Amino acid sequence: MTRIGVYPGTFDPMTLGHMDIIRRGARLVDRLVIGVATNPSKSPMFTLAERKAQIIRETADIANVEVADFDELLMSFAERLGATVIVRGLRGAGDFEYEFQMTGMNRALNDDIEQVFLMADVALQPIASRLVKEIAVYGGDIRKFVPPRIADDVVTRVSEMGMKGQ
Repeated sequence: MTRIGVYPGTFDPMTLGHMDIIRRGARLVDRLVIGVATNPSKSPMFTLAERKAQIIRETADIANVEVADFDELLMSFAERLGATVIVRGLRGAGDFEYEFQMTGMNRALNDDIEQVFLMADVALQPIASRLVKEIAVYGGDIRKFVPPRIADDVVTRVSEMGMKGQ
């Protein structure tokens, strides 16, 4: 039986913390599907297609990783894929509070799918996509927070949008 895991998120932009969780999560399952979510409550810097392409590019060296987008309940997406595990990354107490609540709701929807939480590497715990975008908008160096090609993508997008960045 193939163990399928789903690592969901908006990945706008993908960070080194995301990459850490992807690499480690991929070791726990036979197939890890990176679920790129459309999230109506967020205003993404990159389109869904751009985010998918970035993740495919950045995870090309991880054999058992796939990328798919979804616009439905996470549990419905996971069920459709035949997943038995949801992989989530935790950075700190704030993440725990949110994930604790989400886990309860997800278990109420389908308690056959386990939620597995991985702590991000200590050096990567402060990184958040929201903060990366803010640093980029104000011309700060984001290369220590995101993969190099993602940094280039973010800087280019900031420039295209006519924001403050360099």
